Amino acid sequence: EEAAEGGGARRGAAAREREEEGAAAEQGPGAAYHVFVLMEDLLDKLKLLSYEEEALRRHNMRPLSRHYFALPTNPGEQFFMFCTLAAWLITKAGHPFEQPQEYDDPNAIISNILSELRLF
Repeated sequence: EEAAEGGGARRGAAAREREEEGAAAEQGPGAAYHVFVLMEDLLDKLKLLSYEEEALRRHNMRPLSRHYFALPTNPGEQFFMFCTLAAWLITKAGHPFEQPQEYDDPNAIISNILSELRLF
């Protein structure tokens, strides 16, 4: 009985894997690289807004690499960078927004960002 249950779980996982592969194949061979293109576009737009001078220098942070958010390297650091940039962009858009601190509750930070964006 246990062997049958384990076999069913393996078949279920294999079926999910085939579905994911099928979805990726429907999107084309370049779909896996789309996230890298999006990140490069984001970085270009941030540079046009002078994010290095206005946002990063104020917080003594390093500039983003071309694929910073495309690859999960350090989730805590990436989350804090995202929150810092989101707060800066909201403020730049004319809505005062308090800069989140590194040890603030992540759920509260995201909730505050989303609440502010809904006001737009």
